[in-house]
Amino acid sequence: MKKLAIVLSVVFFISTLSCKKVENEVTKVTIEEMQTIMKSEDVQLIDVRTPEEYQEGYILNAQNIDYNSPTFEEDITKLDKSKPVLLYCKSGNRSGKSSKIFFEAGFKTIYDLEGGITEWIDKGLEVKVE
Repeated sequence: MKKLAIVLSVVFFISTLSCKKVENEVTKVTIEEMQTIMKSEDVQLIDVRTPEEYQEGYILNAQNIDYNSPTFEEDITKLDKSKPVLLYCKSGNRSGKSSKIFFEAGFKTIYDLEGGITEWIDKGLEVKVE
């Protein structure tokens, strides 16, 4: 019985590591987790890089909303707050900052891709170029 409790504790601990929370507001996800989410949820994929960076290559079906734009906060209000959003940038810095703005704007389910599109490309995954 004691062994079962230990095994269950270990399984619970490992499962909680797979989705890391940031301030209990945003879930940081790996590329593998992102791919699963994109297949299983009706998620809004948002690229928060500049339009110039976006044109150089983006993840298929991503919508570009520039974090550095003076209208960023206004632009995100046009999205559906009831649907999950999955954010990415070049490395994770801007998407991390923008995820807090999404949370404050009332979005309930927010995912932030660890490593950004740089990690995506490093893994040899496809990007679309304008």
